[in-house]
Amino acid sequence: MAVTLFTIGFTKKSAEEFFKRLQKAGVRRVLDIRLNNTSQLAGFAKRDDLRYFLKAIAGIDYRHLPELAPTREILEGFKKRGGRWDRYEKEFLALLEHRRVLERIRPEDVHMGCLLCSEPTPEHCHRRLVARFLAARWPDVNVVHL
Repeated sequence: MAVTLFTIGFTKKSAEEFFKRLQKAGVRRVLDIRLNNTSQLAGFAKRDDLRYFLKAIAGIDYRHLPELAPTREILEGFKKRGGRWDRYEKEFLALLEHRRVLERIRPEDVHMGCLLCSEPTPEHCHRRLVARFLAARWPDVNVVHL
């Protein structure tokens, strides 16, 4: 099965820009892979509000996949203690292997889905690592960063 997998971060985007990007791409479900998806700092992307807005504005489903989020320790090691990206990447990819995510997530679960996190761009974001991890293990995966 060919899989199209999108990724997006919500920061530095207006709600209008965020929802239009998802609609234009044809996203069917947002796959929330944030460690903390209930923070007041998330604005329109706070879990329960986002679930409502996605359905009401764009007819898009919402699913939280915490097994694809970093641990607090890994995240804080990078963000709060000035860790190096290469170390974060190595620890996070090992975590995905340890969690055996390929036994819990199938290609059809993510096809036309969009991995969501907060980072505005994918370069130093775990959503890119998740997309790359899945694409390296499943045949015919097209990753599109929105």
